[in-house]
Amino acid sequence: MTDAPGPGAANANSSAAAALAALEAAARVLADTKSVLVIDWPSRDVPASLAFAGFTVFVKGGPGPADYNAWHIESGEPVSRPLGREPSRVDLVYCHRPFGELPGIIALAGRLGARALWWQTGLASDGTTDPSGCWVAPGESDQARELAAAAGLAYVDDVYIADAVRALGTLA
Repeated sequence: MTDAPGPGAANANSSAAAALAALEAAARVLADTKSVLVIDWPSRDVPASLAFAGFTVFVKGGPGPADYNAWHIESGEPVSRPLGREPSRVDLVYCHRPFGELPGIIALAGRLGARALWWQTGLASDGTTDPSGCWVAPGESDQARELAAAAGLAYVDDVYIADAVRALGTLA
């Protein structure tokens, strides 16, 4: 009997290495970020985690031009207050919207001076709904990355943002 890895070990190791590389790339985007605009989100975990981590968090809560809130920590709890207008500038735009809405979201990111776009689908790899799911069809991921790059934006779609925020302290 040996300690040689079984046939699935190489895939597991390469999958773990890919996950770590994605998390490290996401951490680099977050390291350059002070403010985030959240457009839709799969759970309260997203804006709350960002606020707890010290980011300035704005949330677009509806289709109107005044449908913006600001999140902050008050008495140890995340709370939101109406902002009533679009923020003047953000570093990162996070969205949990369908692929077809990305061109408009990228235009908004450009208007707000963002440096990065983070897209989360809310899908698991089997296509089921998962609040922390980041599975993106390969063709859509490539297209979204190209759209973001054409607008001069860094792009992330393979890491749940709340997990990346929580991992910031561990990736020094």
